[in-house]
Amino acid sequence: MQLTATRTENLVRTFMARTYSWMAAGLALTAGVAYLTAQNEGLAYQVMGLRLPLVLAQLAIVFVLSLAAQRLSSVVAGILFIAYAALTGLTFSALLFAYSPSAVIAAFLTTAGTFGAMSVAGYVIKRDLSAMGRFFLFAILGLFVAMIVNVFIASSALTLGISIIGVLLFAGLTAYDTQMLRNLALSGVSGEMAERAAINGALALYLDFVNMFLFILRLFSGSSRS
Repeated sequence: MQLTATRTENLVRTFMARTYSWMAAGLALTAGVAYLTAQNEGLAYQVMGLRLPLVLAQLAIVFVLSLAAQRLSSVVAGILFIAYAALTGLTFSALLFAYSPSAVIAAFLTTAGTFGAMSVAGYVIKRDLSAMGRFFLFAILGLFVAMIVNVFIASSALTLGISIIGVLLFAGLTAYDTQMLRNLALSGVSGEMAERAAINGALALYLDFVNMFLFILRLFSGSSRS
């Protein structure tokens, strides 16, 4: 009995370590591509001109990884994830022109700390968070609608509210996704299926981190201007 429990815990740790390794690799690639692109003004301006096609390509990759996960090999899924991280780095290069280096670094460190705390909470918390999945879905849709509305009315108060809610929402999603991944590992997933699941889990956590970072960066930028 004890041996079985220990083996299960080792499998869970191995799966989670693999997931976070993919996520960390994606974040490192995104940061590296963003920095190198920003250092080349000619390339940076070309990227800005291709922003819409790049965003559409990112959405297409997320769509494929999310809906065709079970039909893709782990190699293809890994390539798509790396491609997505690289494309995100290209689009994020604009942030290095729009915000000061100190704001970007502070936002990243704050995001890393918040993400780490919420991920640990999601891993160790006993309460089942699966019922919150629908809430998070509708909350994201509502946040997206509010952001579209704010494009037209340009309200600073709404911008602040959206940023605060965005941080809280993706912090909660981090805990939720972590628990869902831990539960998946506990179900005994292994082999090729486990590798695909780790890559898709890494994508979910990567998106949580990146979106939280963007909202925190907006908060820092707003407070520095006030």
